Amino acid sequence: MDLKEFQPQVLEVQTLFEQKKWTLGFCESCTGGLLSAAVVAQSGVSSFYKGAVVSYAGSVKESVLHVPSAVIQSEGEVSLPVVKAMALGGTKVLNVDWCLSVSGVAGPGGGSAEKPVGTVCFGLLGPHFERQEKRIFSAPVGALQREDIQRQSVIFAFDFLLSAVR
Repeated sequence: MDLKEFQPQVLEVQTLFEQKKWTLGFCESCTGGLLSAAVVAQSGVSSFYKGAVVSYAGSVKESVLHVPSAVIQSEGEVSLPVVKAMALGGTKVLNVDWCLSVSGVAGPGGGSAEKPVGTVCFGLLGPHFERQEKRIFSAPVGALQREDIQRQSVIFAFDFLLSAVR
């Protein structure tokens, strides 16, 4: 995947965050650090970007981000309550103004009738702002590949963030 694809969005995030003197962090699961990699591919981002927690396992979501195990057990790791808790935990652990969280089913296995492959939840927490969104990404023709879901997730995550901070 070419990280330069995300450069226009990253540059806009950088400009807005530098203007507002905000800091940013990510809590990633199914994207596995891809959001973070897209940001740090751009020079000068240390002015606003603090880092990420890649919490692929539920145990890491619980122990590092303090997502309640009861929420994971009742809602599943791919759920709006979990990404909300991830973003809240991330703002504290990373000491940031804004935290964006992502958890999903990137496939090719792991999907269910309720949460098919391509289901991704996003959480965003910032000053006087909190929102969660769920998307189900699909392929126009044929089966959706893992990389496609991760790429679409990153694109949506940046759009989600930018729509909140513009």
